Amino acid sequence: MTVVDVEFESALAHEIWSAKYRHTEDRSYADTIARVASAVGEAELPAVRVEWEDKFKAALTGFRLLPAGRILAGAGTGRSVTLFNCFVMGTIEDSLGDIFAQLREAALTMQQGGGVGMDFSTIRPNGSPVKGVAADASGPLSFMDCWDAMCRTILSAGQRRGAMMGCLRIDHPDIEAFIDAKRDAQRLRNFNLSVLVTDAFMAALEADVEWPLVFGGAEVRRVSARALWERLMRATYDCAEPGVIFIDRVNARNNLAYCETVAASNPCGEQMLPPYGACLLGSINLAALVERPFDEDAALDEAALAELTRTAVRLLDDVIDISRYPLPQQEAEAKAKRRIGLGVTGLADALLFCGAAYGGSRALEFTRKWLGIIRREAYRASALIAAEKGAFPLYDPVMLDRPNLRDLDDETRALIAEHGLRNGCLTSIAPTGTTSLLAGNVSSGIEPVFAYSYTRRIREPDGSTREEPVEDHAFRLWKRLRGNETPPPELFVSAQTLGAADHLTMQAAAQELIDSSISKTINVPEDIAFADFADIYAEGYRLGCKGMTTYRPNAVTGAILSVEAEAEVSPTPAALDDGQLATRLEALQGATYKLKWPDSAHAIYVTINDIETGGVRRPFEIFINSKNTEHYAWSVGLTRMISAVFRRSADASFVAEELKAVFDPRGGAWMQGRYVPSLHAAIGGIIERHIGAREAELPIDLPDAPAMRRPPRSCPRCGAAAMMRSEGCETCLECGHSKCG
Repeated sequence: MTVVDVEFESALAHEIWSAKYRHTEDRSYADTIARVASAVGEAELPAVRVEWEDKFKAALTGFRLLPAGRILAGAGTGRSVTLFNCFVMGTIEDSLGDIFAQLREAALTMQQGGGVGMDFSTIRPNGSPVKGVAADASGPLSFMDCWDAMCRTILSAGQRRGAMMGCLRIDHPDIEAFIDAKRDAQRLRNFNLSVLVTDAFMAALEADVEWPLVFGGAEVRRVSARALWERLMRATYDCAEPGVIFIDRVNARNNLAYCETVAASNPCGEQMLPPYGACLLGSINLAALVERPFDEDAALDEAALAELTRTAVRLLDDVIDISRYPLPQQEAEAKAKRRIGLGVTGLADALLFCGAAYGGSRALEFTRKWLGIIRREAYRASALIAAEKGAFPLYDPVMLDRPNLRDLDDETRALIAEHGLRNGCLTSIAPTGTTSLLAGNVSSGIEPVFAYSYTRRIREPDGSTREEPVEDHAFRLWKRLRGNETPPPELFVSAQTLGAADHLTMQAAAQELIDSSISKTINVPEDIAFADFADIYAEGYRLGCKGMTTYRPNAVTGAILSVEAEAEVSPTPAALDDGQLATRLEALQGATYKLKWPDSAHAIYVTINDIETGGVRRPFEIFINSKNTEHYAWSVGLTRMISAVFRRSADASFVAEELKAVFDPRGGAWMQGRYVPSLHAAIGGIIERHIGAREAELPIDLPDAPAMRRPPRSCPRCGAAAMMRSEGCETCLECGHSKCG
């Protein structure tokens, strides 16, 4: 059993800290806190540095304040990483040179740990003429494939999964292809997708009229607004994507609308940002501030919440000055506006402690009250820091007329009028999945509890696995305080029992008090009627939400978590991660494919066997066999490695992509009218088509490669492509190496 540091409530929390946030010199989480506080304190004047370091330490202790993962992992380590989680890249100009320059910038940003968002609406639609080269444009989706491949490459070289958001306007001529892109289970797997929906489109939808698709100011064609909306809703119903961003509302309510136009969103949707926009994230753990949980007089310590908010604003503002930036444009943008994103986590647990069921009237009352305190104190703190250090460079008093500031109390507005603001935007609610687990598995962000108890399977260094029970923080505390007393079901609601309206009202109530946006997923049952599902988005628009994301279990993405009979949750194949190892059954279904390759006298047979879990079928193992023993060593090694990946990964499509990218210096072969650069690439193609076929019984047509003259083999000694067979023996014409002697 893993030894648990006394600072952590579970072995899982300790392991998350050790794997993701612990620096080599951190012996405990207290050392991590001290490291972060000391690094952030460097932004303060020497006379007050120790004072603020102590305040930062106090805020971080007990998981009351949870800086985003980039800060915890990177601050004070000396690593060449950014402390910002969120970036939106620059405007992609409609030229090949700029498109790939932007691809490079995104790669550099992701290399340092930043997630990126892009608006691809500026790229001309598929089929448009490209002047000067007598060719047709391939459209934004073809270039998104390049970003997807880049992200997969960055992922393979680093420890953190790359994250991207791809956006396209609802009036772009390629919007229908964008909407349907993720119906292909192998495409754009490293992207989240969102459609930028305008107020004009929502008006056209309401009026049931035709909607123009335009590019460069010219109308390309018209479609029915209602048909286009239904297509979007159908794709989201079937594939959980794309999401929706109400882009005009985002810009209309932006504090900084006088000096910027928001272009896209960060990968999770809580930060809508202009070109080269960047944002820091941090969350106040509301569950840690409730006194006397589950008692009739349970209450959140509002004075502590106010003080913690002030400290959090200072901490995040200081991080702007100590962070590295992948690109100079990002640094200039961040320091010109000093945008931060302070949010909350543990809301659902805090509501439970106070006897309020998520989505109910009391929950709405508490949510508005607590977020109102955070908003007020954040703006006051920013004004007071501005008095001390100066307002952000692009501050303009016109900000007081912006929607988020107009209804602040008189005292706060007076402070802002006198001193300005240190930060252009202050609040945002991000997903806090990993940091909430670090804090004892408090409920994430403003989400309801998904499930109160489940089992997580963890792989040990020796390859064995063990099961670690995971319980929601509030549920665990209930058992500690109440013993075997049954939790009241009307209070202990979850994502499994809540209706869409409960999610919507909570998101809308929070959005009223948040500067930027909210990362929130509305979970719906698989059997929800399509009409009811589609109405969620329309209702979210009517309620004032800035963005909408839903999740319905479906054939493409599977189910994120499945709840078993006794309130336990076990991951389905779509959730396999952290080295979880699927178990082989005695008999598996599969298929064998025959492959002929020009330089092999014997056919190669590729067998792929599948496993089915939770109704989702995926590859489990692969075998490669041939009478030609020349390939035996590498084929055994290859099959063992691929099989290991299959057993531990829910989405192994990247295996096919990596193999397809292998080029043989001796040349490839033409197969089915396409050039295949190597035997490895041909095997990758088989894997790709097998996964895409879904049913193992479906035939895959693999005609023999046509006869073609192959270049000489590469010499195993000197590497030259100069191995020639003569008199029954292969000899290198360059160095004389011979397999016969």
